[in-house]
Amino acid sequence: MSWDAVFADLQEQFRAAARREVDEEIPHLAEAELAGIGVADRIRARGGQHLTVQLRDGSRRTGMVQEATPSWLRLADGPRRLLIPLAAVGAAWPLHTAAPEAGPIEKKMSLGHVLRALAQQRLPVLVRAECGEHRGVVARVGADHLDLLEDRGDPQVLTILWQGLLSIESA
Repeated sequence: MSWDAVFADLQEQFRAAARREVDEEIPHLAEAELAGIGVADRIRARGGQHLTVQLRDGSRRTGMVQEATPSWLRLADGPRRLLIPLAAVGAAWPLHTAAPEAGPIEKKMSLGHVLRALAQQRLPVLVRAECGEHRGVVARVGADHLDLLEDRGDPQVLTILWQGLLSIESA
């Protein structure tokens, strides 16, 4: 065997080994990439498309995905708008596997930011929580709760903890 043949054979062995290594690495890389994708990212990938979420209480909400952040998502169901804390979601479908990373603004827009904006606008809402359904206007927003000025004959302020929120819907 000539020197050129020896080196050509050696190069082919290296190429074959490199191909095997890449072939073996691809499933691990794909798995590692998927492990880093959160459900909010997968929901965001459905932007402008239909999505159904099943909440912790077993109820379902359906609509077109308008926004999804690490802490909440917003759906449009005809004229109705739904703000859903991500912590209230038990299941969602259909979801894509690939998703864009949240932008810097989306990462910083917490549930508190959105609730404070609703309070400033004094928009009527239907708050669905584990403790029941309540209609009114978000009056104040704290670090872990909101005060709802209820729509009743005798106005009453009800404090609702975020941990029990299922959805806030346009009334």
